[in-house]
Amino acid sequence: MEIDFDAKNQLSDYVTVPQGTYLCRVAEVRQGLTRGGDERWSLRLVVAEGQHVGKQAAWDSLVFSTRGRPRVRLVFQALGLPASGKVQIDPADLEDRAVLVEVRPAEYQSATGETVRRNEVPYDGYRHAGPDAGTDATSDAGDDTDERSRRPERIDPGDIPF
Repeated sequence: MEIDFDAKNQLSDYVTVPQGTYLCRVAEVRQGLTRGGDERWSLRLVVAEGQHVGKQAAWDSLVFSTRGRPRVRLVFQALGLPASGKVQIDPADLEDRAVLVEVRPAEYQSATGETVRRNEVPYDGYRHAGPDAGTDATSDAGDDTDERSRRPERIDPGDIPF
């Protein structure tokens, strides 16, 4: 048997923005199923403003199972979608909606032994972005509020007042 103790694990790094909270838009929703047969929607979250605008912040999934329903409710509320009672919703209803999203790097081992690093969204990593999120700052020409304090490029999660 031959073994190379000096060999390094191969790392695939897909982290495109640093850890933090960003104003994102849902750029794409892909429908699928979990291994258990529950419906799953995968959301591609893209940074909508600031230094990293246009970069992919993360992929995240919503699982429409009994166990996954509380998180789906939390995400729908953050997106400004109905989150109580019986509702009919399509994946397209989520697309282009703005939301504050917390992302953090996570690593896992693939089936081939490769280390994969990517951003993930924590369970409660979504916050409502407000009605004016993602609008052009020039529309507030008469407003004396500093644009930077209204729509920061990156927010420390401890600074979010909710």
